[in-house]
Amino acid sequence: MVTSLYASQTHHLSPEGLVLAAVIGAITGDNIGYLIGFRIGYTLLKKYGAKIGLTEDRLMLGRYFFRHFGGPGVLLGRFMIFLRLFIALIAGASRMPWKNFLFYNAIGGFLWGSGYVLITYEIGRQIEKLSGPFSFVFGSIIVIALITGAFFLRRHEKQLILKARIEEKLLAQTKSVRKH
Repeated sequence: MVTSLYASQTHHLSPEGLVLAAVIGAITGDNIGYLIGFRIGYTLLKKYGAKIGLTEDRLMLGRYFFRHFGGPGVLLGRFMIFLRLFIALIAGASRMPWKNFLFYNAIGGFLWGSGYVLITYEIGRQIEKLSGPFSFVFGSIIVIALITGAFFLRRHEKQLILKARIEEKLLAQTKSVRKH
């Protein structure tokens, strides 16, 4: 953001170059995060997750959610401050298929990187006036959505775990059939 503001005031850097750097950095960084989550995140969660309430059933539920809703989660997670930091690690640890992750991560990285640079570049000094009220409204909506989601999950956790268990068994059977 600072570089975009600097470029908008001095014209020493092109917005196209800044967009390219932001998009490449966003996509590459999240792919590294995914790989770390995939390689060691799941193992750590299986080993120590119960200490923070992530039981085997809840880990299975996480895999279920990422199989069904992971793509949009990765895409939208890019625009949420806290989630942006961890969504790639969580996707990898949840065993989200890499091709699916890559597709949604690339779209999110492109939209986030280009939007962030170009909006900041065009708005320049005015962005500070707009970010306060917008951040409050957007943040409030996200907090309400998270609380609603937590209540929904708590209320329907057993049914969702049952669905996830059935799906995991079917996937294991499918893999077993493919090996033979």
